[in-house]
Amino acid sequence: MAGALSCSATDLATLIGSTANATAFSSYICSRFDAVSANLSDTKYAIDNTYLLFSAYLVFSMQLGFAMLCAGSVRAKNTMNIMLTNVLDAAAGGLFYYLFGYAFAFGAPSNAFIGRQFFGLKDIPNPNFDYSHFLYQWAFAIAAAGITSGSIAERTQFVAYLIYSSFLTGFVYPVVSHWFWSSDGWASASRSHDLLFGSGVIDFAGSGVVHMVGGIAGLWGALIEGPRIGRFDHAGRSVTLRGHSASLVVLGSFLLWFGWYGFNPGSFLTILKSYGSPGGYVGQWSAIGRTAVTTTLAGCTAALTTLFGKRVLSGHWNVTDVCNGLLGGFAAITSGCSVVEPWAAIICGFVAAMVLIGCNRLAERVRYDDPLEAAQLHGGCGAWGIIFTALFAKEAYVSEVYAPGRPYGLFMGGGGRLLAAHVIQILVIAGWVSALMGSLFYCLHKMGLLRISAEDEMAGMDQTRHGGFAYVYHDEDETGRNGGFMIKSTPIRVGPTSTPTPPHPNQDLQQQQEQQV
Repeated sequence: MAGALSCSATDLATLIGSTANATAFSSYICSRFDAVSANLSDTKYAIDNTYLLFSAYLVFSMQLGFAMLCAGSVRAKNTMNIMLTNVLDAAAGGLFYYLFGYAFAFGAPSNAFIGRQFFGLKDIPNPNFDYSHFLYQWAFAIAAAGITSGSIAERTQFVAYLIYSSFLTGFVYPVVSHWFWSSDGWASASRSHDLLFGSGVIDFAGSGVVHMVGGIAGLWGALIEGPRIGRFDHAGRSVTLRGHSASLVVLGSFLLWFGWYGFNPGSFLTILKSYGSPGGYVGQWSAIGRTAVTTTLAGCTAALTTLFGKRVLSGHWNVTDVCNGLLGGFAAITSGCSVVEPWAAIICGFVAAMVLIGCNRLAERVRYDDPLEAAQLHGGCGAWGIIFTALFAKEAYVSEVYAPGRPYGLFMGGGGRLLAAHVIQILVIAGWVSALMGSLFYCLHKMGLLRISAEDEMAGMDQTRHGGFAYVYHDEDETGRNGGFMIKSTPIRVGPTSTPTPPHPNQDLQQQQEQQV
């Protein structure tokens, strides 16, 4: 932009002629052009950073969605615990991503494996990175940690959350994001040379980088801990332990849907970029709109497919299953959302629903317990999304978003090189996360820091670990204060003619919880 408005006073003076003030006049004119050019450059930075900050806020709002979804999917006696872990993911993740994670992910210059600059945001801002980029990437990192917390809900010690969340956001996830998103990463499509299979990996918003990482980490945590008490009977048959609030599940799902419009379209990072000749109506803003459309269609299709699929299998219209199907469609389209046609997103969502249903059936057969279906949803559907992108990526969109001449989808006539790169991505993510997070959870298990006791699990962690239930059904004390007035209960005498003493208000709740267990 600045180059188009550059001006040379010497050249301009020659055109003006040999007047006495030609040189001074030319210098003045050129100074005005330079000022306009600088202002336009500043405006572009401001617009792009504002867009990225807005996207970061949207992605961060997904933490509230995760919290509501998790709370509604667990039993009432563990509500406070799972809400607190979601707060912890954001808080601990913020510090560790600031100190180490961002540097490992995007610190440049670096090697192909890990970043080596920007620890504690040193040398930020610079011409390539600003604070808005850190905030956006931090929101992604804590999303991966939030996925894992759902898999190990209702039976995990609080200290284990602290340890795994810090390790995941500070090291495990950043290294993966460096591989596939940094311009120095060995498999990144943004790499300027030595591209993997001549293409690099097109994981635009993180079906692999975010969803597979979180899903596989949760898989190992849940496997090593084992199922919740009562999840399977003595014959190995599945026993449904329903979450306590479908309303919170739906609220969380809609909040996640809303946040996904920052997750996927926001991954362009900038918006003020034209495609083709300047002044045209087609630009990055058009690709951003298309990405929002493909995201929407994939989620909607997956939700409807799950609705009717589960109706056939179970005979019920289950809103929780539909919400999980919706999120599975979003997780799958995240990889290729910017490079596929809207009609292809419908295929993506349909298959994602089938993948989720199949993974859940498999989990029941092997007695795997995941209260939020996080490993199946994010791990299984995320892996499908990576394959989907390699099959349906469109040549024109790959050229616009990445670079002309790159390999594109197999089914679109682009050959198999992109598919080969994406198979490699699935394998290395599965291996890396399994080696590190599997080892971490195993060590925590051996040290007795992973799973709570059976007594605490039966009673519920809200009562045993967090000082009381999330929902208050009665006054804690017989005599207390409420709004400045004394509340005093009168004991009821039990006799032949008296009314029996009513049960304690918490007794029915406890009995219901024990029955659920």
